[in-house]
Amino acid sequence: MKAFIAANWKMNKTVSEAREFLKTFIPLVKGVSDVDIVIAPPFISLAAASEEMKGSNVQLSSQDVFWEEKGAFTGEVSPQMLLDAGCKHVIVGHSERRQYFHEDDGVVNKKIKAARKAGLDVIFCCGESLQEREAGKTFEVIQREVEKGLVDVGPDHLVVAYEPIWAIGTGKTATPEQAQEAHAFIAGMLAGVYGNKSGIIRIIYGGSVTPDNVDTLMGCKDISGALVGGASLKPDSFSRIVHFKKEK
Repeated sequence: MKAFIAANWKMNKTVSEAREFLKTFIPLVKGVSDVDIVIAPPFISLAAASEEMKGSNVQLSSQDVFWEEKGAFTGEVSPQMLLDAGCKHVIVGHSERRQYFHEDDGVVNKKIKAARKAGLDVIFCCGESLQEREAGKTFEVIQREVEKGLVDVGPDHLVVAYEPIWAIGTGKTATPEQAQEAHAFIAGMLAGVYGNKSGIIRIIYGGSVTPDNVDTLMGCKDISGALVGGASLKPDSFSRIVHFKKEK
Protein backbone atom coordinates (compact mmCIF):
# COMPACT_ATOMS: atom_id res chain seq x y z
CA MET A 1 0.00 0.00 0.00
CA LYS A 2 1.33 3.43 -0.96
CA ALA A 3 1.99 5.96 1.76
CA PHE A 4 -0.28 9.01 1.68
CA ILE A 5 1.27 12.42 2.38
CA ALA A 6 -1.08 15.41 2.22
CA ALA A 7 -0.48 19.13 2.69
CA ASN A 8 -3.20 21.27 4.22
CA TRP A 9 -2.26 24.89 3.57
CA LYS A 10 -5.26 26.18 5.54
CA MET A 11 -5.75 29.95 5.02
CA ASN A 12 -2.31 30.56 3.55
CA LYS A 13 -0.92 31.50 0.13
CA THR A 14 -2.37 33.70 -2.61
CA VAL A 15 -2.92 32.31 -6.12
CA SER A 16 0.48 33.57 -7.28
CA GLU A 17 2.18 32.16 -4.18
CA ALA A 18 0.55 28.78 -4.79
CA ARG A 19 1.84 28.75 -8.37
CA GLU A 20 5.34 29.73 -7.23
CA PHE A 21 5.36 26.95 -4.61
CA LEU A 22 4.30 24.28 -7.10
CA LYS A 23 6.83 25.36 -9.74
CA THR A 24 9.55 24.75 -7.13
CA PHE A 25 8.04 21.74 -5.35
CA ILE A 26 6.96 19.50 -8.24
CA PRO A 27 10.51 18.98 -9.60
CA LEU A 28 11.67 18.06 -6.07
CA VAL A 29 9.29 15.07 -5.93
CA LYS A 30 9.31 14.14 -9.61
CA GLY A 31 10.84 10.70 -9.03
CA VAL A 32 8.61 9.67 -6.13
CA SER A 33 6.37 6.75 -7.10
CA ASP A 34 5.66 5.02 -3.79
CA VAL A 35 3.79 7.92 -2.15
CA ASP A 36 0.46 9.53 -3.00
CA ILE A 37 1.30 13.25 -2.78
CA VAL A 38 -1.67 15.54 -2.17
CA ILE A 39 -1.90 19.31 -1.67
CA ALA A 40 -4.96 21.20 -0.40
CA PRO A 41 -4.70 24.94 -1.11
CA PRO A 42 -7.44 27.51 -0.38
CA PHE A 43 -10.49 27.47 -2.68
CA ILE A 44 -9.30 30.46 -4.72
CA SER A 45 -6.11 28.63 -5.74
CA LEU A 46 -7.64 25.28 -6.78
CA ALA A 47 -7.90 26.00 -10.50
CA ALA A 48 -4.42 27.53 -10.72
CA ALA A 49 -2.93 24.66 -8.71
CA SER A 50 -4.64 22.14 -10.97
CA GLU A 51 -3.00 23.76 -13.99
CA GLU A 52 0.44 23.61 -12.38
CA MET A 53 -0.06 19.95 -11.36
CA LYS A 54 -0.95 18.70 -14.86
CA GLY A 55 1.33 15.85 -15.90
CA SER A 56 2.87 15.60 -12.43
CA ASN A 57 2.58 13.04 -9.63
CA VAL A 58 0.96 15.61 -7.28
CA GLN A 59 -2.79 15.43 -6.69
CA LEU A 60 -5.20 18.22 -5.74
CA SER A 61 -7.47 18.33 -2.70
CA SER A 62 -9.97 20.81 -1.32
CA GLN A 63 -9.93 21.74 2.37
CA ASP A 64 -13.71 21.45 2.70
CA VAL A 65 -16.96 20.88 0.79
CA PHE A 66 -20.70 21.53 1.13
CA TRP A 67 -23.24 18.73 0.94
CA GLU A 68 -25.64 20.22 -1.65
CA GLU A 69 -25.09 20.22 -5.43
CA LYS A 70 -26.19 23.85 -5.91
CA GLY A 71 -28.53 26.47 -4.49
CA ALA A 72 -28.80 29.49 -2.20
CA PHE A 73 -25.85 28.68 0.08
CA THR A 74 -23.75 31.84 0.06
CA GLY A 75 -20.04 31.18 0.40
CA GLU A 76 -20.23 27.41 0.00
CA VAL A 77 -18.64 25.17 -2.64
CA SER A 78 -20.24 21.98 -3.98
CA PRO A 79 -18.57 18.63 -4.76
CA GLN A 80 -19.23 19.17 -8.48
CA MET A 81 -17.48 22.55 -8.37
CA LEU A 82 -14.44 20.91 -6.77
CA LEU A 83 -14.31 18.23 -9.43
CA ASP A 84 -14.55 20.87 -12.15
CA ALA A 85 -11.66 22.75 -10.54
CA GLY A 86 -9.51 19.61 -10.77
CA CYS A 87 -9.82 18.13 -7.28
CA LYS A 88 -9.44 14.40 -6.66
CA HIS A 89 -9.66 14.60 -2.86
CA VAL A 90 -11.40 16.61 -0.15
CA ILE A 91 -10.64 17.02 3.56
CA VAL A 92 -13.73 16.58 5.74
CA GLY A 93 -14.14 16.96 9.50
CA HIS A 94 -10.91 18.82 10.23
CA SER A 95 -10.77 19.86 13.87
CA GLU A 96 -10.71 23.54 12.91
CA ARG A 97 -14.00 23.10 11.03
CA ARG A 98 -15.46 21.37 14.08
CA GLN A 99 -14.08 23.92 16.54
CA TYR A 100 -14.53 27.27 14.78
CA PHE A 101 -17.51 26.51 12.56
CA HIS A 102 -19.31 24.15 14.93
CA GLU A 103 -19.53 21.23 12.52
CA ASP A 104 -20.83 18.18 14.35
CA ASP A 105 -20.64 14.50 13.40
CA GLY A 106 -23.91 14.72 11.47
CA VAL A 107 -22.65 17.56 9.29
CA VAL A 108 -19.39 15.70 8.71
CA ASN A 109 -21.31 12.59 7.64
CA LYS A 110 -23.44 14.57 5.16
CA LYS A 111 -20.32 16.11 3.63
CA ILE A 112 -18.57 12.75 3.31
CA LYS A 113 -21.57 11.14 1.60
CA ALA A 114 -21.99 14.07 -0.81
CA ALA A 115 -18.30 14.03 -1.69
CA ARG A 116 -18.25 10.28 -2.28
CA LYS A 117 -21.45 10.38 -4.33
CA ALA A 118 -19.80 12.92 -6.61
CA GLY A 119 -16.66 10.80 -6.98
CA LEU A 120 -14.26 12.62 -4.68
CA ASP A 121 -11.85 10.69 -2.45
CA VAL A 122 -12.28 11.69 1.21
CA ILE A 123 -9.67 12.47 3.85
CA PHE A 124 -11.76 12.09 7.03
CA CYS A 125 -10.35 13.68 10.18
CA CYS A 126 -10.91 12.60 13.79
CA GLY A 127 -9.16 13.26 17.09
CA GLU A 128 -9.43 14.45 20.65
CA SER A 129 -8.73 17.75 22.43
CA LEU A 130 -6.17 18.12 25.22
CA GLN A 131 -8.98 18.27 27.78
CA GLU A 132 -10.47 15.05 26.42
CA ARG A 133 -7.10 13.30 26.42
CA GLU A 134 -6.34 14.36 29.99
CA ALA A 135 -9.79 13.09 31.01
CA GLY A 136 -8.98 9.69 29.53
CA LYS A 137 -11.58 10.07 26.77
CA THR A 138 -9.31 9.71 23.74
CA PHE A 139 -10.77 6.39 22.54
CA GLU A 140 -14.32 7.43 23.42
CA VAL A 141 -14.03 10.56 21.24
CA ILE A 142 -12.41 8.70 18.35
CA GLN A 143 -15.03 5.97 18.48
CA ARG A 144 -17.90 8.47 18.41
CA GLU A 145 -16.44 10.51 15.57
CA VAL A 146 -15.63 7.44 13.46
CA GLU A 147 -18.93 5.66 14.07
CA LYS A 148 -21.11 8.72 13.46
CA GLY A 149 -18.98 10.27 10.75
CA LEU A 150 -18.89 7.11 8.64
CA VAL A 151 -22.56 6.08 8.85
CA ASP A 152 -23.51 4.51 5.49
CA VAL A 153 -20.06 5.26 4.07
CA GLY A 154 -18.13 2.46 2.36
CA PRO A 155 -14.38 1.84 2.72
CA ASP A 156 -13.48 2.72 -0.87
CA HIS A 157 -11.66 5.97 -1.66
CA LEU A 158 -11.37 6.78 2.05
CA VAL A 159 -8.37 7.92 4.09
CA VAL A 160 -8.73 8.42 7.85
CA ALA A 161 -6.57 11.11 9.45
CA TYR A 162 -5.98 10.93 13.20
CA GLU A 163 -5.28 14.46 14.36
CA PRO A 164 -4.93 15.01 18.10
CA ILE A 165 -6.24 18.56 18.37
CA TRP A 166 -3.74 19.42 21.11
CA ALA A 167 -0.88 18.75 18.65
CA ILE A 168 -2.12 20.84 15.72
CA GLY A 169 -0.07 23.98 15.15
CA THR A 170 1.19 23.90 18.72
CA GLY A 171 4.60 22.41 18.08
CA LYS A 172 3.57 19.51 20.30
CA THR A 173 3.52 16.12 18.63
CA ALA A 174 2.03 12.92 19.94
CA THR A 175 4.83 10.53 20.83
CA PRO A 176 5.23 7.63 18.40
CA GLU A 177 3.71 5.43 21.09
CA GLN A 178 0.66 7.70 21.52
CA ALA A 179 0.16 7.99 17.78
CA GLN A 180 0.54 4.26 17.19
CA GLU A 181 -1.88 3.46 20.03
CA ALA A 182 -4.57 5.70 18.50
CA HIS A 183 -3.94 4.39 14.99
CA ALA A 184 -4.18 0.80 16.17
CA PHE A 185 -7.48 1.60 17.87
CA ILE A 186 -8.84 3.17 14.68
CA ALA A 187 -7.64 0.20 12.62
CA GLY A 188 -9.48 -2.13 14.99
CA MET A 189 -12.65 -0.07 14.73
CA LEU A 190 -12.52 -0.02 10.94
CA ALA A 191 -11.97 -3.78 10.86
CA GLY A 192 -15.07 -4.17 13.01
CA VAL A 193 -17.11 -2.09 10.58
CA TYR A 194 -15.71 -3.18 7.22
CA GLY A 195 -14.11 -6.56 7.91
CA ASN A 196 -11.30 -7.49 5.53
CA LYS A 197 -12.11 -4.50 3.33
CA SER A 198 -10.76 -2.20 6.06
CA GLY A 199 -7.26 -3.06 4.83
CA ILE A 200 -7.67 -0.67 1.90
CA ILE A 201 -8.14 2.33 4.22
CA ARG A 202 -4.96 4.22 4.99
CA ILE A 203 -4.77 5.82 8.45
CA ILE A 204 -2.55 8.89 8.50
CA TYR A 205 -1.28 11.10 11.32
CA GLY A 206 -1.80 14.87 11.53
CA GLY A 207 -0.39 17.01 14.32
CA SER A 208 2.77 19.10 13.91
CA VAL A 209 4.42 16.71 11.47
CA THR A 210 7.87 18.05 10.51
CA PRO A 211 10.96 16.90 8.60
CA ASP A 212 12.48 16.13 12.01
CA ASN A 213 9.82 13.70 13.25
CA VAL A 214 8.31 12.22 10.07
CA ASP A 215 10.77 9.31 9.84
CA THR A 216 9.96 8.16 13.37
CA LEU A 217 6.22 8.54 12.90
CA MET A 218 6.24 6.68 9.60
CA GLY A 219 8.09 3.82 11.28
CA CYS A 220 5.00 3.04 13.36
CA LYS A 221 3.13 -0.08 12.28
CA ASP A 222 -0.32 1.45 11.71
CA ILE A 223 0.70 4.89 10.39
CA SER A 224 0.37 5.01 6.60
CA GLY A 225 1.05 8.68 6.00
CA ALA A 226 0.71 12.23 7.26
CA LEU A 227 -1.53 15.28 7.05
CA VAL A 228 0.89 18.19 7.20
CA GLY A 229 0.11 21.80 8.11
CA GLY A 230 2.80 24.42 8.72
CA ALA A 231 5.68 22.26 7.48
CA SER A 232 3.98 21.97 4.08
CA LEU A 233 4.18 25.69 3.34
CA LYS A 234 7.81 25.58 2.15
CA PRO A 235 8.77 23.41 -0.83
CA ASP A 236 11.99 22.03 0.66
CA SER A 237 10.34 21.20 3.99
CA PHE A 238 7.37 19.39 2.44
CA SER A 239 9.63 17.64 -0.06
CA ARG A 240 11.71 16.23 2.81
CA ILE A 241 8.52 14.89 4.41
CA VAL A 242 7.49 13.24 1.14
CA HIS A 243 10.97 11.68 0.98
CA PHE A 244 10.64 10.18 4.48
CA LYS A 245 12.70 7.19 5.53
CA LYS A 246 10.99 4.84 7.96
CA GLU A 247 12.78 4.42 11.29
CA LYS A 248 12.45 0.94 12.78
